[in-house]
Formats: sequence, C-alpha cells, structure tokens
Amino acid sequence: MYLTHLDCPRCGREHAADQLHNLCECGSPLLARYDLPAVAKAVTPEHFPLRPADLWRYRELLPVADPRHVTTLGEGWTPLLRVPTYGAEIGIEDLMVKDEGLIPTGSFKARGAAVGVSRARELGVQRIAMPTNGNAGSAWATYAARAGMGATIVMPLAAPGICRRECVAAGADLRLIDGLIGDAGRRVAELVAESAGAIFDAGTLREPYRLEGKKTMGYEIVEQLGWQPPDVIIYPTGGGVGLIGIHKALHELRELGWIGDKLPRLVAVQSTGCAPIVRAFAAGEERARPWADAQTVAFGITVPAPLGDELILAALRASAGTAVAVDDADILADLRDFAGREGLLLCPEGAACLTAARQLRAGGWIRAGERVVVLNTGAGLKYPETVDVSGVPVLS
Repeated sequence: MYLTHLDCPRCGREHAADQLHNLCECGSPLLARYDLPAVAKAVTPEHFPLRPADLWRYRELLPVADPRHVTTLGEGWTPLLRVPTYGAEIGIEDLMVKDEGLIPTGSFKARGAAVGVSRARELGVQRIAMPTNGNAGSAWATYAARAGMGATIVMPLAAPGICRRECVAAGADLRLIDGLIGDAGRRVAELVAESAGAIFDAGTLREPYRLEGKKTMGYEIVEQLGWQPPDVIIYPTGGGVGLIGIHKALHELRELGWIGDKLPRLVAVQSTGCAPIVRAFAAGEERARPWADAQTVAFGITVPAPLGDELILAALRASAGTAVAVDDADILADLRDFAGREGLLLCPEGAACLTAARQLRAGGWIRAGERVVVLNTGAGLKYPETVDVSGVPVLS
C-alpha cells in the first residue's frame, strides 16, 4: 500500500493512517496522502486497461492495504456518454455525461461506500453510523452488509422512499427524522457519543476514505478521454465530496506526470432553494454560512451547511471555476427535455448540471468548442415524481 499518512488542509497537522480518525483537532476534514513517486515507479497508465473495469483498477491510489478487506459489488467504470443532440441545442457540441446511475445501489455514493467500508473493515470497525439525504445511506447500508458490518442510518422523512427500502433490505438500523440532514447529523453524533466507541461516525467528510472512493470519478473521466482532461467538469454540490475528490484526483494525476499542467475548470451546481456555496463563492468568502429554510426537488443537494465548505470553495477558485444556482422549474424542464432527446433519464441533481451548462454557455462562461463533462450522480428511476404520467391515456 502506498498510503503514507493523513493531513489536515487547514492546520497542516499530520495523522497516522493506521489508526481510525474522524476530523482533525481543529475541526477540518482530513485528506489521505500517498507516496506518489513510488506509485509512478510501480504503475503507468498503460497498466489500467489490463485490469478489471471497476474503481479498484486504481488500487495503488486507494487506501486498502490487504485485498481481503476489499468490499465490492463491481462499482466504478461507469460510461462517459456523448450527448450530441442536446449538446447542439444548447451550443456545447462536445458535451458528455458521466452516468453514475448504472453503479450499484443506483448512485455515485457506492464509490465512497465501497472504499470507506473496506478501509473501516481493515481498521476493525464493527458498526458505522451516518446521516444521509438518501442515496449515501442506501450505499453504506448495502456495503456494510456485504462486509459483515452493522449500520445505523439516520434519514430525513422527506428523502426518497426507495432509499428507505434499500436500507431496510440491507438490514440496517434505519431511523427517520422530521428535519433536514443537519438534524440527522446531530442525532448521529448523539448515538456515537452514547456508544462509547462501539459505533464509528462515517458521515460525509467525517472519515477520510469516502473521498478516496469518490475521487475515482476523476481518474475515470481522464482515462476514458485518453488521458486528456476536459475543459470543464460540472458537478451537483451538496456535501461536495465528489467535487473535492475529483479536484484531488486531478492534482494527483498531474503530480504523477500522467496529465499536463492544464486542469479542468470545476463548476459547483446548487439549487436556488439551497445555495450556501454559491452565495459564499460570489461574496469571496472562505466559509459558507448555513442556508435557512433549505428545500429543492434535487433532494441530494439539500445540504444547508456543508462540512467541506472550505475545500469546495478552494477547489473552485484553484481551478478558475465557478458556482451556479439553478431553479427547480428549470431542473425539471431540462430533465424531461434531455430524456426526450437523448433517451437518458437523469436524477434531479444531474439535471441541475445540465441547466447550469446551458446557462453558462448562454452567458459565455463556457466557450465554443470546449469539452464539457456533466456528472449524473444517480439513476433517474429512483425519483419517479420528476416525470408526470397522469395525462397518459389508458386504452380499453
């Protein structure tokens, strides 16, 4: 294993990687670091096509030492689809969608769960607990079951019903709360404290290895494009782990010498009903203030106070990127228009990225001829309410 240590991006303190950690003493999330010069000597891009088509093809850049602890359902290597009809309509001829809806449990959350559960298993964790807006709970409950580990999942009542069913089917201890994800997080903190060390908090960015699973989206995008990064990557941002992870992956690839110095501009997409990152970015702030009365049809990005706000904002600014808030009505309209033109039903969070792409191109921020990748983070079928079928005729 090439994992060397964990470090704190806020205070610079290093932490041993062979011990369980949540946040740094200063309150910041921790980042996993690797001996990249040694990785560069051990493997080259030419090795990866010879390996299985899953995220574990990048094993030298992942934190699990013993392959016996790898917990997998074949996650990763999702398609990067060209969408020329819709792209031409909005003026982005080279538009692509990375479709995470085809991954186990139907969302990109399976990446973080696979790596996070595998590393937790390796470090001796018996039960995890986490707050979730739905899909992360489904994924972590599923992978915990596969690893023989217990899972306590706390989920808002308003989360998609299918996610509740997935948690129950996986044998998780599911708890519903009448509130938002922050309320669920406070309940998880109470449960962890009451457990006297028997439960490990696996909430977003409260352990360092979910991020390592999510960063593989960045590796895959670059590999699928022949080790040539796109010009723009557009990402739906709630907790922001995927965006932070992609940013981390791109810098690791550059340090390895597998890509050049020019990196994609990153775009964080939020809803106008919950846009703390957009507000902070526009104001030039380093931290995001909690968003009051958060609500949006894109429930997965309803995160009023993301723990990783500093890292999200830093990634946007370092990449010369931006942050955009889009309306729910536009999200649903673009979701349906795209499905009718390209035959792919996106989740609302993925559709929000289409709306952002359309608006950014219309405003000139995305330039003609640029290659743009949009992340669809989940299967549209998990959100049946986004498509109205009440007017479909019934034949006798």
